[in-house]
Amino acid sequence: MRKLRTFMFIMSLVCLCLAGMPYLTTAVHAEPASVKTYQIGTDVTFAPFEFEDENGKFVGIDMDLMDAIAKDQNFKYVIKPLGFNAAVQALEANQVDGVIAGMSITDERKAKFDFSEPYFDSGVVMAVRKGQNEVKSYDDLKGKKVAVKTGTEGYRFAESISAKIGFTIVPFDDSAQMYEDVKTGNSVACFDDFPVLAYGVNQNNGLEIVTPKEKGASYGFAVSKGKNQELLQKFNAGLANLKASGEYDKITAKYLGENAAGPANQSRIGLMLSSLPSLLKGLGYTVMYAIISLFFAFILGLIFGFMKVGRNKWLRGIATVFVDLFRGIPLIVLAFFIYFGIPQAFGFTMPLFLAVILTLSLNAGAYVTEIIRGGIQSIDRGQMEAARSLGLPYRKAMTKIIIPQAIRIMIPAFINQLVITLKDTSILSVIGLVELTQSGKIVIARTFASFDIWLEVAILYLIVITVLTKISSRLERKVTRHG
Repeated sequence: MRKLRTFMFIMSLVCLCLAGMPYLTTAVHAEPASVKTYQIGTDVTFAPFEFEDENGKFVGIDMDLMDAIAKDQNFKYVIKPLGFNAAVQALEANQVDGVIAGMSITDERKAKFDFSEPYFDSGVVMAVRKGQNEVKSYDDLKGKKVAVKTGTEGYRFAESISAKIGFTIVPFDDSAQMYEDVKTGNSVACFDDFPVLAYGVNQNNGLEIVTPKEKGASYGFAVSKGKNQELLQKFNAGLANLKASGEYDKITAKYLGENAAGPANQSRIGLMLSSLPSLLKGLGYTVMYAIISLFFAFILGLIFGFMKVGRNKWLRGIATVFVDLFRGIPLIVLAFFIYFGIPQAFGFTMPLFLAVILTLSLNAGAYVTEIIRGGIQSIDRGQMEAARSLGLPYRKAMTKIIIPQAIRIMIPAFINQLVITLKDTSILSVIGLVELTQSGKIVIARTFASFDIWLEVAILYLIVITVLTKISSRLERKVTRHG
């Protein structure tokens, strides 16, 4: 047990040190300290506007524009890869200074955000699985399912015609998932912005466009209403300069022109091997967050666990409320409340690292509390009565007799909770955490190779969880043998 405690302590220190390392962000060229740095939210699964290349760099029309405008206007920025919905909520909560994510300028959004001058005119098209002849027009969608991405022009267009034609909308959080739903036949078609679908078709995403482009809203760079006007002015000025110099046309042609790069010629094994570094980095963050969170969850569990088995009814009541509260709130809701809700209500910025640790620790802490309570209460009450009859104080009887026996019972449950917390990190990708699952989504957004990448992600999870299970079994046998 002493070795285990030492190991956990060292791992916690290592993880805390790792947490201070630069984390999946892209800063513009170095400038003097007086140059202001802005936090920019985006969705890195929206090729060709923002995605991650094979070297782990954020690229695309939006990313190249942001880089060129920052150089032109002499400011620095840090990219926050949050996903579209999370980026918009982060902007509302003042967690970021601006958002560039192929964001359509609409009257509804103008009520909450200030937009730059339009930098790209989009439009909506419909795509179906390549080679199928069942659906060629909107009328063919009657009685069928159609995939759309939430918060997009495609979603709004689908809503506007769904009742008239009579099809069911199936929403997804990113384009890659939407495309896969069509390719597998769960939905017969999807609606998306023309440049995004056109780029995907060029990359052999397995779809084909079957309708002409519908007129849609233009894309704009957004800041919160009445805030960061200096940044907005810099973006507009830089955009005007890029258009005047011809740099804007070069950037768009790089991804959408006739000479735009096609799909990489890689074998399935080659693709999986080239994607492995990004996935391993994501796995490292997954393990790091799980271990740190469980460390704090264990502290919370000890405090509230002993309160629950104590003799003070008020402390038992507080512990019961803690357990019921954080076991009763879904993890995804808790994450949104902590990262977006609390900062917006009280007017401060919360670091993503802190929000993730708080969310996982509070959730796991409630379960660890019950593990400790159950372990202690599983020991025969007669042992406590015997110890008290021999004159041992209550506290000494607990520490010398009850708790050592309870630990043997609790160890498998603790390891099981570590496994659960490790898998729960995938849920927190909704607030921008780039762990193993989100790393897989980012790779798929570039490669459109869902089967290969998800297989690789599943294998990595399986390896880590199998190792933890084996450690649990070995530790349990060792403790039992010395018991």
